[in-house]
Amino acid sequence: MKRALNIAVAAVCCLSIVGCATLPNTDSLTERHATQAARFAGALGQLSEKRSAAIVANLKRQSGDLDILDKQMSLEQDIVGSSLVVGNKVTLLQDGPATYQAMFAAIRKAKDHINVESYIIDDDEVGRQFSDLLLERQAQGVQVNLIYDSLGAFATPKTFFDRLRQAGVQVLEFNAAVKKPWTLNNRDHRKLLVVDGRTAFLGGINISNVYSSGSSIRRGESPADATLGWRDTDVHIEGPVVAEFQKLFMETWHKQHGKPLAEKNYFPALTPQGKDIVRAIGSTPDDPFSLIYLTLISAIANAEKQVYITNAYFVPDPQLLKALLDAAGRGVDVRLILPSQSDSNSAFYAGRSHYSKLLAGGVKIYERRGALLHVKAAIIDGVWSCVGSSNLDWRSALDNDEVNAVILGREFAQQMQAAYAGDIAASDAIDLESWEGRPLLLRMKEWTARLWWRLL
Repeated sequence: MKRALNIAVAAVCCLSIVGCATLPNTDSLTERHATQAARFAGALGQLSEKRSAAIVANLKRQSGDLDILDKQMSLEQDIVGSSLVVGNKVTLLQDGPATYQAMFAAIRKAKDHINVESYIIDDDEVGRQFSDLLLERQAQGVQVNLIYDSLGAFATPKTFFDRLRQAGVQVLEFNAAVKKPWTLNNRDHRKLLVVDGRTAFLGGINISNVYSSGSSIRRGESPADATLGWRDTDVHIEGPVVAEFQKLFMETWHKQHGKPLAEKNYFPALTPQGKDIVRAIGSTPDDPFSLIYLTLISAIANAEKQVYITNAYFVPDPQLLKALLDAAGRGVDVRLILPSQSDSNSAFYAGRSHYSKLLAGGVKIYERRGALLHVKAAIIDGVWSCVGSSNLDWRSALDNDEVNAVILGREFAQQMQAAYAGDIAASDAIDLESWEGRPLLLRMKEWTARLWWRLL
């Protein structure tokens, strides 16, 4: 029900602006930004050219002589404007239970502040556990600052947030529906938690029971109609790059005219925590173009061996389709894990309407069974990984505030590939011959959904 309301409101908003917002010309932009030496930063600031070159050389020794390490790293830094940051520890978190366990442990240890930014915060068992922990830390002198999306948390009672405010938590509603209904098309789709400026969590996981172990309740369904639990992914990051995610939170707070934050140590001195190399990438409709969108398209274009993508809402634009087909055409192993069922039938069928063209072009497609897939992740050439909140649809590319992490290195990519292999094993491969024989009713649903793909 909630998602149906979101789509209905979005349709009204989109119809008034759809002619104004367009995707960037990715070929033009990538050609405009000249190749340069990749730049790295550490806990003490920018690294020397000599040290940066040594890092690239070491990555190539680990991963083979891959052009993506030169082309992609330099392109990202020129487009995004932020360096790759060394000295981080990145932990892959699969599904809600592992993520909530790690989040709750970090919150309990907080000493200075907790910054939360979430598209959805439900007033359910998980939401109340989360809020109770925040209230506990606030009572102990830890300042809690929380941003939630007006539309994403539409069904959450205002009393849920009033309880937090009354206890001293700074609560900010992103694009409040009552005050600014014309802004509802721009949503804060980020899922970001920063604790003490030292540790960050981000990915696709909201604060909701649907991610709990054994949960089979889909958003908007009654328990009697429930069928699937949700499959998702987050990352836990410690180290110098956390400051970049903290900046993104602060930028949103100020852009939304939040009250002045309490004086806390939001940017402590950070020391190396591991060997992972990370770039923080945020996108908003205020940017000239989506930094996340261009980063992914260019990474696919630079791929030499593999492009492995898992995504919940696959509503591709022509440039993304071309990038995937071009990669498959030059011999890259391109694989997509997509949902077999979805809480958005429109997005589900719009994505399926492209299967025939993709399959004919050599792209392998798998549909995840036994769970409602909500992952937003990619692995390219076994060395470039991306996890975040951004879907492969027009809304994420044009309308939403999103946040992703790009992680370089074979060790983390191997963790990602192991998770990917697990999802492949729990998926059904779609072959072109069988797909072409699907019923007419399904074809009609695909055709109808595709008419609305820009609104999804």
